[in-house]
Amino acid sequence: MRLLRLAAIAATALLATNAAPAQTTLRVGLAEDPDILDPTLARTYVGRIVFAALCDKLFDIDEKLNIVPQLALSHETSADGKEVTIKLRPGVKFHDGEPLNAEAAKFSIERHLTFPGSFRKPELASVDHVDVVDPFTIKLVLKAPFSPLIAQLTDRAGMMVSPKAARVEGDKFGLHPVCAGPYKFVERVQQDRIVVEKFQDYWDMSNVHIDRIVYLPIVDSTARLANLKSGGLDLIERVLATDIKNVRSDSRLKLTAVLELGYQSVTINVGNGERAKNPLGESAKVRQAFNLAIGIIRHQQACRIREKAYAVRAAPPCDPDTARLAGDCQLLHRGPTDRERRKVRYARFDCSSPYIAVWDSVAGDKRRDRAIRDSASQ
Repeated sequence: MRLLRLAAIAATALLATNAAPAQTTLRVGLAEDPDILDPTLARTYVGRIVFAALCDKLFDIDEKLNIVPQLALSHETSADGKEVTIKLRPGVKFHDGEPLNAEAAKFSIERHLTFPGSFRKPELASVDHVDVVDPFTIKLVLKAPFSPLIAQLTDRAGMMVSPKAARVEGDKFGLHPVCAGPYKFVERVQQDRIVVEKFQDYWDMSNVHIDRIVYLPIVDSTARLANLKSGGLDLIERVLATDIKNVRSDSRLKLTAVLELGYQSVTINVGNGERAKNPLGESAKVRQAFNLAIGIIRHQQACRIREKAYAVRAAPPCDPDTARLAGDCQLLHRGPTDRERRKVRYARFDCSSPYIAVWDSVAGDKRRDRAIRDSASQ
């Protein structure tokens, strides 16, 4: 069922088990207020949750992590890898009644590529141009073979927007988005609510069972959970790690956790302007020490990286195809040698604390920040 994917998109979600099965309004508590509701310009994680209702994509990812068609029916890549032909699903309408055809798909992809400030441009940088083959077939002509392209089209780069609405609204399109998803936009009150309602001409209407969704941004995680417990919300995305035990002990609540399709990393500037002139940017030994320190902490099972209320253990990306990371992966499995420990000390890298704490205070969740700081100080 389409709506169940809303919970899967969230890293951690809660659903009140006493919700009536025949309810027609779903109230979802978001940890933040999404940014602009324009697939071309959007950046935020919570925005994706709202887009799951508003804007279908050319392709999707199923519960087994397979890429499956959504607004597309199929795709075929040429022998040289430089042409990708996509057949579109016929009979699809945008929320304004306009048809989704090859011309509309071409418009959407070109808008992602050329619109000022587009955050999709880098994701589609491999595309040289888009050709219309027939009314329901487009061809993406690439600058060079790019195997992740279809995967890019499972996210916002693959979301189709109404050409008519986009031309009229211009950079204000995000105030009244018109896409081809199961729900159409009704209203938005900044920092208060986003309301969508079922689109009667949706191509997969038999799998849409809720009439209306109200997204309510509640930044404070304690207030968000309290609203769920009191019945003011039906579902919340994200819960503090410190609240998980409490949630699991409440028979009225159901906790669902899924692995995220993403990673967190530390990117070090080693040669781009004045900002590279610091110990990490200029000294390979300090960078090596930093890497070894993370490996040491990971091996000791004492390192926690906490970001946006997620608690995960630090580990280098152990990709067998990435030769330059082989040393990191060996360190992860065997633990650091005495010589490597001495390297950390030699570089004067302070690794005395068993914790690495990373958090974002923008959301203003004081309880979460305090919990992380307390943990890091132990």
